[in-house]
Amino acid sequence: MEKNFVEELRWRGLLHNIMPGTEEQLQKESTAAYIGFDPTADSLHIGSLVQIILLMHLQKSGHKPIALVGGATGMIGDPSGKSNERNLLDEATLAKNIKGVKATLERFIDFSGNVENAARMVNNYDWMKELSFLEFARDIGKHITVNYMMAKDSVKNRISSESKEGMSFTEFTYQLVQGYDFLHLYNHYDCKLQIGGSDQWGNITTGTELIRRKAQGKAYALTSPLVTKADGTKFGKTEGGNIWLDVKRTSPYKFYQYWLNASDIDAENYIKIFTFLDKETIENLIAEHKEAPHLRLLQKKVGEEVTTMCHGKEAYENAVKASQILFGRSTADDLKNLDEQTFLDIFEGVPQAEIGKIELSEGIDIVDALNEKSGFLKSNGEARRALKENSISVNKEKVKEGFSLNGNHLIADKFVLLQRGKRNYFLLRIV
Repeated sequence: MEKNFVEELRWRGLLHNIMPGTEEQLQKESTAAYIGFDPTADSLHIGSLVQIILLMHLQKSGHKPIALVGGATGMIGDPSGKSNERNLLDEATLAKNIKGVKATLERFIDFSGNVENAARMVNNYDWMKELSFLEFARDIGKHITVNYMMAKDSVKNRISSESKEGMSFTEFTYQLVQGYDFLHLYNHYDCKLQIGGSDQWGNITTGTELIRRKAQGKAYALTSPLVTKADGTKFGKTEGGNIWLDVKRTSPYKFYQYWLNASDIDAENYIKIFTFLDKETIENLIAEHKEAPHLRLLQKKVGEEVTTMCHGKEAYENAVKASQILFGRSTADDLKNLDEQTFLDIFEGVPQAEIGKIELSEGIDIVDALNEKSGFLKSNGEARRALKENSISVNKEKVKEGFSLNGNHLIADKFVLLQRGKRNYFLLRIV
């Protein structure tokens, strides 16, 4: 074994609960272990990144990862940690989402077969679709008592909550369906361990119990803590919504910004959880950060490691260049190299005005651009004063009176950036 998987999780703060005997099993032999992913969208967001990283650590430790995409369980909805029953997905939506989740996972885990412990991807719909309700009730349901199921926190919390809806039979059976997944993987892929977030402990142990009663086998469980933020807000969310792992949903610039804006306390946790840096390197970084917290060394390192891991080195470097644009350390060429989405992400919320392409091709005097064409400045007089004070920039380059805007000044083929002073921006959108 290349390294002790459980010990690695322990010092990184990635271990919440572990069934007795699990660590011994993992040290004894290369073990197949699985994590389930919910296909509720066609991409995973950073809330799933901990589970992805657990599979990566598992594979690096010489074990065999199995990623289960819940095509069947996605039709039901897991009650764990939720106060309301969620909307059920139709088959077409599920198929699209499963394809997207697979594509995301393949960027992180080696499914190639070039290594002995290549990862495997499975969809529980494949073995659930032919199973009748009567078969399930007879062959699976009789092995787990209602008393056992009612004792689970995910069930107790929903039944005792103030929600008038209570809990449907569909959701109540979720732990049995998930338990059946574990039994199936145990029987067909010799999978002896299920890993999940701490809210999954009840569902996972139902699976180990089902394996014990139905297959007279021994299976194991391990959970990681749910990532929280020091300020109490939800990890992985911003005012604009989820931070996704798919560039079509969240640009690398916004992705990088999320980690860069972490608090010092959160960054100290994130460097252990979301990077593969060794213990000594992390301890040195934390000590160095505490000496000069204003330099935000931890946040920058987390941002570098996670953005590079998820989107590649070039995307990370572009995100850094984009981040510097707002702070003046950039040129017109840096701006012109930006794609439209990143440009709009950087200048989100900046006021805009529209100008016709023909008008721009004929040339627009800078005074007109600042006042009549945009309303950025209140009058021609104010525009001329600002130009004399040398406080006006076009695409980050200072301009003087007499300057004329034309088609050569376009960013991403449709924008010109006006600026007064260091922080006062305005966008001309060419239509």
